[in-house]
Amino acid sequence: MKFSWKNLLLWSLPIIVISFFLWQGLFAPIANENKTNLTNSRMTYGRFLEYIEMGWVKKVDIYDNGHTAVIEAIGPEIGNRMQKIRVELPASAPELITKLKKNYIDLDAHPTKNNTALWSLLGNLFFPLLLVTSLTLLFRRSNNATGGPGQAMSFGKSKALFQIEAKTGIIFDDVAGIDEAKEEFEEIVTFLKKPEYFTAVGAKIPKGVLLVGPPGTGKTLLAKAIAGEANVPFFSISGSEFVEMFVGVGASRVRDLFKKAKENAPCIIFIDEIDAVGRQRGTGVGGGNDEREQTLNQLLTEMDGFEGNTGIIVVAATNRADILDSALLRPGRFDRQVNVDIPDFKGRLDILNVHAKNKKIDTNVSLSIIARRTPGFSGADLANLLNEAAILTARERKNQITLKEIDKAIDRIIAGMEGTALIDSKSKRLIAYHEIGHAIVGTLLKDHENVQKVTLIPRGQARGLTWFTPSEDQSLISRSQIKARIMGALGGRAAEEIVFGESEITTGASNDLQQVTSMARQMVTRFGMSTIGPMSLENEDSNPFLGRGMGNNNEYSDEIAIKIDSQIKLIVDECHKKTRDIIKNNRVIIDKLVDLLIEKETIDGNEFANIIKQYTKVPQKI
Repeated sequence: MKFSWKNLLLWSLPIIVISFFLWQGLFAPIANENKTNLTNSRMTYGRFLEYIEMGWVKKVDIYDNGHTAVIEAIGPEIGNRMQKIRVELPASAPELITKLKKNYIDLDAHPTKNNTALWSLLGNLFFPLLLVTSLTLLFRRSNNATGGPGQAMSFGKSKALFQIEAKTGIIFDDVAGIDEAKEEFEEIVTFLKKPEYFTAVGAKIPKGVLLVGPPGTGKTLLAKAIAGEANVPFFSISGSEFVEMFVGVGASRVRDLFKKAKENAPCIIFIDEIDAVGRQRGTGVGGGNDEREQTLNQLLTEMDGFEGNTGIIVVAATNRADILDSALLRPGRFDRQVNVDIPDFKGRLDILNVHAKNKKIDTNVSLSIIARRTPGFSGADLANLLNEAAILTARERKNQITLKEIDKAIDRIIAGMEGTALIDSKSKRLIAYHEIGHAIVGTLLKDHENVQKVTLIPRGQARGLTWFTPSEDQSLISRSQIKARIMGALGGRAAEEIVFGESEITTGASNDLQQVTSMARQMVTRFGMSTIGPMSLENEDSNPFLGRGMGNNNEYSDEIAIKIDSQIKLIVDECHKKTRDIIKNNRVIIDKLVDLLIEKETIDGNEFANIIKQYTKVPQKI
């Protein structure tokens, strides 16, 4: 261990404290009584007086201010040998001195040394000196240290990660899949490098840029790339670091952060998860948080208050732009809002190419195939996918990542860890019929997604799984597509009903029924896809704790509520009837597919479609 005075103090203080109490409790009393512990023999005071009358006592030494006596006596009871015996004297015994003088016994008194005052002085001085020393070291560390508990007196200072040289190690080439957002920032980087191009026509630098998008889409990574491209000072701080339990600390940190930024302008301030401090003011059932609102007010003032911040660009990231305060979003504070969405096929392919640079992937693996199989994956999901595949490859002692490991990684990310395969039993056959029911209904419906895989291998909480390949564009969904999804979700329950009977249906369709009810309700209350008419009857953003729709209950009558319930039931019943008809009309195919699935445990989507084509016509998918 490296020597330092701090380590020496930390080790020596407990030793000093323990030694002090040991001396007080053990050694000091022994030091005071070292002359009284001359013998272990003891005698009562009454027997001592009898010894005096018998003439057996030769000498008496008195200690402890007359409370203890050590006598030298000889007699038949003690073997006629001279021995020292200890006697505890009563508090008042005036006749004792008289008897000792009458019997001509040698008497000697030994006064006690008074160390009480010394020990009391040392005890009173020790702990104040210890406290002063500790505080001195604490203040010294708070002035010299850059983090940790030594900053006890600097909790109001900014904790921004200040980087003068902007050594983030990330540039725009390292950020893929968000080309539109990169174009916005490339313009800002040009403004910072060559502002004369814009000031010549009267343009001003944007004061703030808000990055909005789902988690894992690369908002923080994009902000780091700005520092690498613009080569300007870069301040990075999380929104949660502004808010503390101490009143006024958040506002103080905002002032300190912008003060440092002004000293190093032009520069960039990046605030991650700004919704932690920029949430709508005055929200919640019991009102807002005063400390958080003071912090937000100070941030609003610094961004566009009485004093301008020339050359300072604030970049913030959030995935909850809907809960941000309206004053924070107005022009002059956050002039631009850049959406960082889930990447499309081209974006996913670019992201996979970036993350595949440092991984040994088999030449037979096509990244474009992986990109097509992962719609809805964010950049973080794709990075995790290749990392999981690399872990599986290392676990199996392989030298290169193959498509098999990538398939397992996709399944693990979506559905969870692989469980133990089921043994042949009635339960396994029932699960096989359930999953084949999902798959055949989805295959025979024109508006449903294609089957990718059917498996009886458990993953997560599911005992079996049917995978569908989702379409690329999920932003607009037609009424026929929603009904097809409802029927696909009901396929498992319908297969159980037709094959095993109503009395043998299981709880395996519980999650399917939740999805069915949710989709049918949204058709009626949000999308206007029922006989009630094109009306939006429910708003999904009605959480009063976010300052949206506070106290906003359903604005329709009981009569409309009854109609909503009847329309939901009508949609579900219609889809359920059509699903049962599909299962009944294709019972022969279903039985053959179930036997094959039990034997192989997994059927690929192409193989599944080819088997069905032998017995019936598969509709052309949209």
